[in-house]
Amino acid sequence: MARPKISVAPMLAYTDSHCRYFLRLLTPGALLYSEMITAAAIVRGDAQRLLAFDPAEHPLALQLGGCDARELAQAARIGEQFGYDEINLNCGCPSDRVRSGRFGACLMSQPALVADCIQAMREAVDIPVTVKCRTGIDPMPADAADEYGFLTRFIHRVAQSGCDVFVVHARRAVLGGLSPKQNREIPPLQYDVVERLRADFPALTLILNGGVRTLQAVREHLRVFDGVMIGREAYQNPYLMAQLHQAVCDPQWTAPSREQVIEQFVPYVQARLKEGHRLSGMIRHIQGLYAGLPRARSWRRFLVEQAARPAADTDVLVDSLRIVRAAA
Repeated sequence: MARPKISVAPMLAYTDSHCRYFLRLLTPGALLYSEMITAAAIVRGDAQRLLAFDPAEHPLALQLGGCDARELAQAARIGEQFGYDEINLNCGCPSDRVRSGRFGACLMSQPALVADCIQAMREAVDIPVTVKCRTGIDPMPADAADEYGFLTRFIHRVAQSGCDVFVVHARRAVLGGLSPKQNREIPPLQYDVVERLRADFPALTLILNGGVRTLQAVREHLRVFDGVMIGREAYQNPYLMAQLHQAVCDPQWTAPSREQVIEQFVPYVQARLKEGHRLSGMIRHIQGLYAGLPRARSWRRFLVEQAARPAADTDVLVDSLRIVRAAA
C-alpha cells in the first residue's frame, strides 16, 4: 500500500485512542500516530493498556521514545504484534524530561546511535521503521561545522541504517529555556531547509511537519514533499482532515457532515463507557469540530459542563446538536 500523503502528528496527551478513533471518522486514509510512548514503558510496563487500539484506527503508527537499541527493538516487536502499521522513532521532542532520558531531539547529535537503534528495530519487525526529527538543535554540538551540515550528517547516517522515511518538523529544537509549546511556536519555520533536503536526498521519502494549517498550504507543500503531517490544527480544527481527504486524496469521497460525525461517534463512546472510560476523556477530543462556526463556543461549553455530571452518558452528545442546529 502506498504511504498516505496526509498524516496526523503524534501529540502527547492528545492523540490517544479516543482521539484517533474520532479523527478516523473524518479521514478514512490519513496515517495516524500514537502519542510518544517510551520503549521502557512498553517492555517493562502494561503494554496492553499502553498499546491497545480500535481496529478502525488503521493505518496507525506507533511512535517510540528511547535510545537503547535492544529495548527499542523489543518495544517495536511488541508494537508489531499489537498490529501497528509503522514504528516511528522520536528524534524531535525538545522537552527537558525527554532530554534527561537521552532521547527526543537531543538524539540528533548522535546519528550513529540513532542508526544503531533503527537497524535493531528493522531487524526485529517487518513493518516500516521511520524517524521524526527537527531541522536542528540549539545549542548545536561543538563539533558541528554549520546547521545544515549537522542536519545532513544526521539524515545521511540514519539513512545508511535502512531508514528511508523522515518526518521533518521544520523548526530547530531549543534544548533548554523553552517549553514544548514554545518550541512549536518560537523557533522560526524553515521550510527552505527541508526543501534543500528534498533536493539533496531525492531517494528518501520526506514528510513535512510544522505550521501547516490550511488546505492551500498542504497543496503547495505536496508539490515538493512526499507527504504533509498536520499537528495542532488537526486537533483544534479537526474538520480540516475531512476537507483534506476530499481535496487531496479522494475527490470522489463525500465528506460527512459534522453532525454525522457526532452521530457516528456515539456507539464508540457507548462501548467505552461500558468499559469504564470517562465521558470527559472522550468528549475533550471533539471540541474543535465546529471551530469557526456560529455557536461553537456555546456548543463546547455545553459539552464540558454536561460531561462533568456524574451520570452523564452519550445523551450529552445527542443533546448538544440542538445548539448547533439552531445556528443553521
